[in-house]
Amino acid sequence: MEMMLSDTLQKILRSRLEQDTPALLYGDRSWTWREHLAEATTLANGIIRTVEPVTEGERLHVGTLLGNTPDMARALAAAGLGGFVLCCINDTRRGAGLASDVRRSNCALLLTDAEHRPLLDGLDLGDTRVIEVGTDEHAALLARGEGELQPLKEIDPFDTFALVFTSGTSGDPKAVQMNSFMLIMGPSMLVERFGLTPADVCYVSMPMFHSNGLMAGWAVALSAGAAMAVATFSASRFLADVRHYGATYMNYVGTPLAYILATPEQPDDADTPLRAAFGNEARDRDIEEFGRRFGCEVYDAFGSTEGAIIITRVDGTPRGSIGQPYEGVAVYNSETIEECPRAEFDDNGALLNPDEAIGELVNTQGAGWFRGYYNNEAADAERMRHGMYWSGDLAYRDADGFVYLAGRTADWMRVQGENLAAAPIERVLMRLPALNRVAVYAVRGEQVGDEVMAAMVLNDGASLTPEELEDFLAQQPDLSPKAWPRYVRLEDELPITATNKILKRQLVSEGARTDGGRLWMREERGTTYAVC
Repeated sequence: MEMMLSDTLQKILRSRLEQDTPALLYGDRSWTWREHLAEATTLANGIIRTVEPVTEGERLHVGTLLGNTPDMARALAAAGLGGFVLCCINDTRRGAGLASDVRRSNCALLLTDAEHRPLLDGLDLGDTRVIEVGTDEHAALLARGEGELQPLKEIDPFDTFALVFTSGTSGDPKAVQMNSFMLIMGPSMLVERFGLTPADVCYVSMPMFHSNGLMAGWAVALSAGAAMAVATFSASRFLADVRHYGATYMNYVGTPLAYILATPEQPDDADTPLRAAFGNEARDRDIEEFGRRFGCEVYDAFGSTEGAIIITRVDGTPRGSIGQPYEGVAVYNSETIEECPRAEFDDNGALLNPDEAIGELVNTQGAGWFRGYYNNEAADAERMRHGMYWSGDLAYRDADGFVYLAGRTADWMRVQGENLAAAPIERVLMRLPALNRVAVYAVRGEQVGDEVMAAMVLNDGASLTPEELEDFLAQQPDLSPKAWPRYVRLEDELPITATNKILKRQLVSEGARTDGGRLWMREERGTTYAVC
């Protein structure tokens, strides 16, 4: 598929209005593109005719507080066809945070459903009107939507299509302004790479209110004219869903591959139509094992929700690296505002110069595709400094230019006078066969400085003793003695965001304790773990 700079989501949606191939699959129901977009047209018309006109020059903002359902898919298509901005509200937010997201988005109207409506009880949403789908009020809105659609705006490629909130792993979520260009460029490249056509089925189980579900799921299906099988992610239902829908492509972000791999392996796991998986932030071991077990290609890339930092895996990408950066993406020292020296390693692969080599991923050419956060000038100023985009992600590069993540800027730890980064320690720990997921973070030490803490989830049926962990750590030549976790927390689950990213700030706030799991502590300068 060749993308033209004049293309917009509005034009692509219009091109599908009379397409009679499958567009939407949900449970045992299905809609063709013609049927799906007819419903979306009615919804768009109904919204436009229901909401009071906005101030001259402003765009209408319509919010959604919905899960992965046909209603969410219809709302996305309605926004594209109708020319208004869809504000994708994170359905895991609660209380004052949820109310703040709605108010900050300037939603004139908020669509929700019976499952999510109680979350709004007692909240101050300002002038936002709430309509629950399936009610008489919603039916009246749809009745007003019958007839020919008169869109509010003919969309320009760089007009905002949606407000999508960041994951909020290290702070409050921020509303990214995503335009048509962002939602066509990347997806069209994935369509070409995997050869997707209207005969394919895209399994969309990542939340569609987030950038991955939107760009790597919904927009990929739209670009290819393929069907989207809309579901809520479940590791235990994954295989059954793929077979039920005939899914040939899937998207993921964060830890879903690890969750799926934690389920018992079956001899016929590869007996599915699935041939491609695309996502972000999976670990090397999970990428390789998922491809082997399910007989498909797994392509993992790194990109910020803002679209300003893009790094892709190429042939020859070393283990532990996330690939080569796009032009202009570099690693900078935030104090000197200079590019960091390349990483140096010893014969065992240990990083010799972390203080010099680790810095922040930046886009030296500016904001890239990023057009700013909505209604958040302070966050814009934090991201755009010295004419560059500062991502908040720590990284280092080797002599060949390959990038290795070191965590978020909050993942720096000062241990016994030495700076340590969380991600390299996590990569070493993930060599432990019993381990399924891990988060490394700093807790306040008894003396001055930080202590390293690791929260772990084991594979189903796996076990680990303190002695086994000690033996494993002792055999890792590239792990500094100071990087041995002082505290180890074993849990059945770890707190995660709606996009399956481990919520480290919650773990940090809980300190050196456990929530019903097991806690081990190492002697301050020893190598022996004892159960607390």
